[in-house]
Amino acid sequence: MTLTLPPGDFKAYLFDCDGTIVDSMPLHYVAWTQALAEYGCTNFTEPFFYSLGGLPVPRVVDQINVRDGLHIPADEFADRKEALYYDLIHDLQPVPEVLELIHADHGKLPFAVVSGSTRESVEKSLNALGILHLFDTLVCAGDYAHGKPAPDPFLLAAARLNVAPKNCLVFEDAEAGIQSATAAGMASVRIAQPHERIAA
Repeated sequence: MTLTLPPGDFKAYLFDCDGTIVDSMPLHYVAWTQALAEYGCTNFTEPFFYSLGGLPVPRVVDQINVRDGLHIPADEFADRKEALYYDLIHDLQPVPEVLELIHADHGKLPFAVVSGSTRESVEKSLNALGILHLFDTLVCAGDYAHGKPAPDPFLLAAARLNVAPKNCLVFEDAEAGIQSATAAGMASVRIAQPHERIAA
Protein backbone atom coordinates (compact mmCIF):
# COMPACT_ATOMS: atom_id res chain seq x y z
CA MET A 1 0.00 0.00 0.00
CA THR A 2 1.31 3.48 -0.93
CA LEU A 3 0.37 6.56 1.05
CA THR A 4 -1.55 9.27 -0.78
CA LEU A 5 -0.31 12.69 0.26
CA PRO A 6 -2.43 15.84 0.00
CA PRO A 7 -1.21 18.70 -2.21
CA GLY A 8 0.85 21.34 -0.44
CA ASP A 9 4.22 22.98 -0.04
CA PHE A 10 5.38 20.76 2.80
CA LYS A 11 8.73 21.50 4.39
CA ALA A 12 8.53 19.03 7.33
CA TYR A 13 6.89 15.72 8.16
CA LEU A 14 5.57 15.14 11.68
CA PHE A 15 4.87 11.53 12.61
CA ASP A 16 2.96 10.07 15.49
CA CYS A 17 4.82 7.00 16.74
CA ASP A 18 2.55 4.22 18.04
CA GLY A 19 0.26 2.93 15.31
CA THR A 20 1.79 5.26 12.72
CA ILE A 21 5.51 4.48 12.41
CA VAL A 22 5.53 1.35 14.52
CA ASP A 23 2.72 -1.21 14.48
CA SER A 24 2.81 -1.25 18.26
CA MET A 25 -0.87 -0.89 19.10
CA PRO A 26 -1.57 -4.65 19.26
CA LEU A 27 1.37 -5.00 21.68
CA HIS A 28 0.20 -2.00 23.71
CA TYR A 29 -3.27 -3.55 23.91
CA VAL A 30 -1.80 -6.73 25.38
CA ALA A 31 0.20 -4.67 27.89
CA TRP A 32 -2.82 -2.55 28.84
CA THR A 33 -5.02 -5.64 29.27
CA GLN A 34 -2.47 -7.42 31.45
CA ALA A 35 -1.77 -4.35 33.58
CA LEU A 36 -5.44 -3.47 34.04
CA ALA A 37 -6.24 -7.03 35.09
CA GLU A 38 -3.69 -6.67 37.88
CA TYR A 39 -5.68 -3.67 39.14
CA GLY A 40 -9.06 -5.40 38.91
CA CYS A 41 -10.24 -4.16 35.51
CA THR A 42 -11.25 -6.99 33.17
CA ASN A 43 -13.57 -5.00 30.88
CA PHE A 44 -11.13 -3.42 28.43
CA THR A 45 -12.19 -4.24 24.90
CA GLU A 46 -10.11 -3.71 21.79
CA PRO A 47 -12.60 -1.25 20.20
CA PHE A 48 -12.57 0.82 23.42
CA PHE A 49 -8.77 0.77 23.42
CA TYR A 50 -8.56 2.07 19.85
CA SER A 51 -11.18 4.74 20.55
CA LEU A 52 -8.78 6.19 23.14
CA GLY A 53 -5.82 6.41 20.75
CA GLY A 54 -3.65 9.47 21.22
CA LEU A 55 -4.86 10.24 24.73
CA PRO A 56 -2.32 10.32 27.57
CA VAL A 57 -2.32 7.39 29.99
CA PRO A 58 -3.61 9.42 33.00
CA ARG A 59 -6.71 10.50 31.07
CA VAL A 60 -7.46 6.93 30.03
CA VAL A 61 -6.97 5.67 33.59
CA ASP A 62 -9.27 8.44 34.87
CA GLN A 63 -11.98 7.32 32.45
CA ILE A 64 -11.63 3.69 33.52
CA ASN A 65 -11.68 4.63 37.20
CA VAL A 66 -14.90 6.60 36.75
CA ARG A 67 -16.51 3.94 34.56
CA ASP A 68 -15.65 0.98 36.78
CA GLY A 69 -15.53 2.61 40.22
CA LEU A 70 -11.84 1.78 40.59
CA HIS A 71 -8.93 3.71 42.10
CA ILE A 72 -6.04 2.78 39.81
CA PRO A 73 -3.04 5.05 40.53
CA ALA A 74 -2.17 6.54 37.14
CA ASP A 75 1.60 6.94 37.58
CA GLU A 76 2.10 3.51 39.10
CA PHE A 77 -0.09 1.94 36.42
CA ALA A 78 1.78 3.72 33.62
CA ASP A 79 5.09 2.31 34.84
CA ARG A 80 3.67 -1.20 35.01
CA LYS A 81 2.04 -0.97 31.58
CA GLU A 82 5.27 0.29 30.01
CA ALA A 83 7.27 -2.53 31.59
CA LEU A 84 4.87 -5.08 30.12
CA TYR A 85 5.15 -3.39 26.71
CA TYR A 86 8.94 -3.50 26.83
CA ASP A 87 8.70 -7.25 27.50
CA LEU A 88 6.92 -7.58 24.14
CA ILE A 89 8.94 -5.09 22.09
CA HIS A 90 11.05 -7.79 20.42
CA ASP A 91 7.89 -8.60 18.39
CA LEU A 92 7.51 -5.01 17.17
CA GLN A 93 7.00 -4.44 13.43
CA PRO A 94 6.84 -1.23 11.38
CA VAL A 95 3.82 0.12 9.53
CA PRO A 96 5.25 -0.76 6.09
CA GLU A 97 3.99 2.13 3.96
CA VAL A 98 5.10 4.71 6.54
CA LEU A 99 8.55 3.16 6.91
CA GLU A 100 8.87 3.17 3.11
CA LEU A 101 8.04 6.90 3.01
CA ILE A 102 10.51 7.67 5.82
CA HIS A 103 13.36 5.94 4.00
CA ALA A 104 12.39 7.47 0.64
CA ASP A 105 12.19 11.08 1.89
CA HIS A 106 14.82 11.11 4.64
CA GLY A 107 17.31 13.91 4.01
CA LYS A 108 14.92 15.79 1.71
CA LEU A 109 13.11 17.55 4.59
CA PRO A 110 13.20 17.37 8.40
CA PHE A 111 11.26 14.76 10.38
CA ALA A 112 9.82 14.92 13.90
CA VAL A 113 8.09 12.33 16.03
CA VAL A 114 5.15 13.76 17.99
CA SER A 115 3.83 11.30 20.54
CA GLY A 116 1.72 11.05 23.66
CA SER A 117 4.03 8.29 24.88
CA THR A 118 7.06 8.78 27.09
CA ARG A 119 10.41 9.59 25.51
CA GLU A 120 11.75 6.27 26.80
CA SER A 121 8.94 4.35 25.10
CA VAL A 122 9.35 6.22 21.79
CA GLU A 123 13.12 5.75 21.78
CA LYS A 124 12.83 2.05 22.58
CA SER A 125 10.26 1.54 19.82
CA LEU A 126 12.28 3.40 17.19
CA ASN A 127 15.51 1.73 18.28
CA ALA A 128 13.82 -1.67 17.96
CA LEU A 129 13.45 -0.89 14.24
CA GLY A 130 16.85 0.80 13.96
CA ILE A 131 15.41 4.15 12.82
CA LEU A 132 15.75 6.50 15.79
CA HIS A 133 18.58 8.36 14.04
CA LEU A 134 16.32 9.35 11.14
CA PHE A 135 14.38 11.92 13.17
CA ASP A 136 15.51 15.47 13.89
CA THR A 137 13.50 15.86 17.10
CA LEU A 138 11.18 13.93 19.39
CA VAL A 139 8.22 15.61 21.09
CA CYS A 140 6.95 13.28 23.81
CA ALA A 141 4.80 13.23 26.95
CA GLY A 142 6.10 15.81 29.39
CA ASP A 143 7.33 18.18 26.68
CA TYR A 144 4.03 20.10 26.40
CA ALA A 145 1.28 21.37 28.70
CA HIS A 146 -1.70 20.01 26.77
CA GLY A 147 -1.65 16.75 24.84
CA LYS A 148 -3.59 15.71 21.76
CA PRO A 149 -6.26 16.69 20.67
CA ALA A 150 -4.86 20.11 21.66
CA PRO A 151 -2.47 21.54 19.04
CA ASP A 152 0.44 22.01 21.49
CA PRO A 153 2.50 18.89 20.60
CA PHE A 154 2.52 19.58 16.86
CA LEU A 155 3.12 23.32 17.28
CA LEU A 156 6.12 22.55 19.49
CA ALA A 157 7.53 20.19 16.86
CA ALA A 158 7.09 22.82 14.13
CA ALA A 159 8.86 25.41 16.29
CA ARG A 160 11.76 23.05 16.97
CA LEU A 161 12.15 22.42 13.25
CA ASN A 162 11.71 26.13 12.47
CA VAL A 163 8.96 25.35 9.96
CA ALA A 164 5.63 27.19 9.77
CA PRO A 165 2.67 25.00 10.86
CA LYS A 166 1.01 25.41 7.44
CA ASN A 167 4.08 23.81 5.85
CA CYS A 168 4.00 20.71 8.09
CA LEU A 169 2.34 17.45 7.08
CA VAL A 170 1.20 15.18 9.91
CA PHE A 171 0.92 11.39 9.81
CA GLU A 172 -1.50 10.00 12.42
CA ASP A 173 -3.56 6.90 13.11
CA ALA A 174 -5.76 8.25 15.93
CA GLU A 175 -8.68 10.65 15.75
CA ALA A 176 -7.28 12.70 18.64
CA GLY A 177 -4.07 13.14 16.65
CA ILE A 178 -5.91 14.22 13.51
CA GLN A 179 -7.85 16.75 15.59
CA SER A 180 -4.58 17.99 17.11
CA ALA A 181 -3.01 18.47 13.68
CA THR A 182 -6.08 20.30 12.37
CA ALA A 183 -6.12 22.58 15.41
CA ALA A 184 -2.45 23.35 14.72
CA GLY A 185 -3.32 24.42 11.16
CA MET A 186 -1.60 21.42 9.59
CA ALA A 187 -2.65 19.03 6.85
CA SER A 188 -2.69 15.35 7.82
CA VAL A 189 -2.61 11.83 6.46
CA ARG A 190 -4.56 9.23 8.39
CA ILE A 191 -2.82 5.88 8.81
CA ALA A 192 -5.12 2.85 8.89
CA GLN A 193 -5.29 0.98 12.19
CA PRO A 194 -4.48 -2.75 12.31
CA HIS A 195 -8.06 -3.99 12.02
CA GLU A 196 -8.63 -1.63 9.08
CA ARG A 197 -5.50 -2.85 7.30
CA ILE A 198 -6.62 -6.46 7.77
CA ALA A 199 -10.10 -5.65 6.41
CA ALA A 200 -8.55 -3.96 3.38
